[in-house]
Parts: sequence; structure tokens; C-alpha cells
Amino acid sequence: MTEIFKTVLFPIDQSRETREAADVVTNVVKKYGSRLVLLSVVEEPPPDAPPPDAPSADPMVSPEVVAKLLENAQSLFSGQGIQSEILERRGKPAFTICDVADEIGADLIIMGCRGLGLTEEGADDSVTTRVINLSPCPVLIVP
Repeated sequence: MTEIFKTVLFPIDQSRETREAADVVTNVVKKYGSRLVLLSVVEEPPPDAPPPDAPSADPMVSPEVVAKLLENAQSLFSGQGIQSEILERRGKPAFTICDVADEIGADLIIMGCRGLGLTEEGADDSVTTRVINLSPCPVLIVP
């Protein structure tokens, strides 16, 4: 068995795309016996954002929501017989994902595709597009 993907980084958020990508992560990790690192980025809210407890606030700026998300993901994978490590960081998602990939020596990043970035207008703000451009390792996008 080749050790092609020793460490897999799976950045997670609350999107449906993340949940769909989880199946691919499970297959890759089981096939290659990879170390799985789950990462969630608590975004620094823009200065004009509503407070984290406001109904209109982005849930990914709430540390409690993010911690619960990581916990749920970890138990989902452990139900599949996969041990995972969890990391929670603050910052801009794309840059943070790439920094963590570099830091942990990731061989592969697996992400769900939000569908942003497929058009010219969306290309600049897509986290997926930025990660593809900045990543220190291959990126597998699950459509």
C-alpha cells in the first residue's frame, strides 16, 4: 500500500457541500490509511457585522457553533471507524486552510465546492478558488 496521502486535511463548515464531501473523505482515508485532520475556521467578522449572537450573524463566527460542528464531524467519522484530530483556528478561511495544510504537512486537502468561483464574478471571493491557488499540496474538490 502506497503512502500517497499520509495526512488529509478536511476543512469543514455548515454547508451541504461539506456533508457531501465527507463520503469522499471517508473513502480516501480508509483506502490510504491516512491521518485525518478536521479544520474549522472561525472567521473574524467584518467591523460592520452584527454581533455573533444576532439572528442575522454568520454562524461560522461563533466559536460555540464551530466547536459543536467539529465535535459532530469527529463523531461522524469515528462512527465509520476513523480517528480524527480537530483544529479550530481564527482568520480568513482560505489563508488559514493553506497555513494549516503547510503546518501539519498535509498531502491532500479535500473540500466541498460551493459552486462559487465558477463564474468570473465569483472567482475572486471563492474560498475554494483561493485554496486551489495557494495550497502547498493537491486539493480535491468534491462537486
